[in-house]
Amino acid sequence: MSLNSNLTIALDVMGGDQGPFITISSAIMAIKKWPNLHLILCGDEDIITDILIRLKIPKDKLVTHTQLTIFPTTEIVNMSDKPIVALRNKKDSSMRKALDLVHDGRAQACVSAGNTGALLSIAHFVLKNIPGVERPALISSLPTHDKEKHVFMLDLGANVFCDSHVLYQFGLMGSVMAEQVDGIEKPRIALLNMGEEDIKGSDHIKLAAVELSEDKDINYVGFIEGCDIFSNKADVIVCDGFVGNVALKTCEGVARLVYQKSKTAFSASLLAKLFGSLIKPSFKRLFKTMNPDQYNGASLIGLRGIVVKSHGNANSQAFLAAIEEAIKEVERQVPEKIKSSIEFGLANK
Repeated sequence: MSLNSNLTIALDVMGGDQGPFITISSAIMAIKKWPNLHLILCGDEDIITDILIRLKIPKDKLVTHTQLTIFPTTEIVNMSDKPIVALRNKKDSSMRKALDLVHDGRAQACVSAGNTGALLSIAHFVLKNIPGVERPALISSLPTHDKEKHVFMLDLGANVFCDSHVLYQFGLMGSVMAEQVDGIEKPRIALLNMGEEDIKGSDHIKLAAVELSEDKDINYVGFIEGCDIFSNKADVIVCDGFVGNVALKTCEGVARLVYQKSKTAFSASLLAKLFGSLIKPSFKRLFKTMNPDQYNGASLIGLRGIVVKSHGNANSQAFLAAIEEAIKEVERQVPEKIKSSIEFGLANK
């Protein structure tokens, strides 16, 4: 992917479990990959400068660097901070300032690997919802049986409970994401449920299905079960944040279990080791396609700005994937497209 024009992204370089070396390493990788990309590094100036020097960016070049700017901050939102504390008491944090830069128009997107709850609260306070959007949602892409395709899933934890109309709006916003980011014409939208039959599920799920099916601009394909999340039966899967987060974490746990069990099985005997050595290359390729790092970057959509949440323990390659996700959304003007879809939906109600 190449940039068509100059683009600026603010990075919360102090957020995440791995520390600023990972996020700043990703920043260097990003500017080498995209010559038209400008990154604003929000965080402790001394720490950022020291790491940049370690990464072969001379100190005397930092002031005039065309792709990197340091935005000094004095506070850090810790992973253990409660969202309300981060919002009220840490107004000079790297996370808050990165979001302020988006609000002020100095950056077109924000990327952070920091405290998810704090990021959601601060982003909602600073950027506000798109008019007509009741609640923003966390959306991310997941692998499917078809190695060339993936599926978008939302909400992944921003909203514990959602009524039927909020779920309908999630379907609308997810459809825009799939169409704009992946270029899918008429994305297939499904509701995650305990069965595919119309009689199953809670009342708000059933009512959401009615709303989605009545909107002729949405390609609603019905209910989908948890076992079919990766089946490529849908391009977008809609659920509330409680269900989505549990489903996502369960899938991650199962993937780790299969990987560990396979390693144990292949070392159980001499014959198993021999067999394991024969299939190891294929095994590595398989798990590479399932590696969550290449799908890193959950977007908080429904806001008047682009916010991408990298997972907290991301390595440099994974954080780079989150930056790339932000670039895609800026170039496709995702918030503007969601705003237009919401306005069109409201006008035709």
